[in-house]
Amino acid sequence: MSNKPKKPGTWHTGQSGNPKGKPPGTGALQRLRAGLDQHLPDILAALVEAAKAGDVMAARVILDRVLPSLKPNEQAIELDLAGDTLTDQGRAVLSAVAAGALGPGQGSQLIAAIGALARMAEINELTSRIQKLEESKNAKP
Repeated sequence: MSNKPKKPGTWHTGQSGNPKGKPPGTGALQRLRAGLDQHLPDILAALVEAAKAGDVMAARVILDRVLPSLKPNEQAIELDLAGDTLTDQGRAVLSAVAAGALGPGQGSQLIAAIGALARMAEINELTSRIQKLEESKNAKP
């Protein structure tokens, strides 16, 4: 620790000058929202009128907030990834996508997962080989 004297008005380590924290609603964003709150009905009405008058951007803002884009909802299915190798499992996924049993998005995610698994297996194998080489090198005089 330092033996330097503390400057007046500084806090000790671990102590705060405001132990209760910042009061809620005092941040810049909260103040901005509170300021807009009273004008929000007029803003929304003007936005709706602009959309009715043909303003495509106004219509898009309204529709994006009220009716967001649909995301694909893929159901879970049971898939037999039979095969001794990761390549065989990848082929099984591609066959399931081609047969329509698996959605293309799910197939893509599974292929990516199999690829990640292949990289992990490769790293494990390389680590094991390096350890064996180091052990054999250290064992010989």
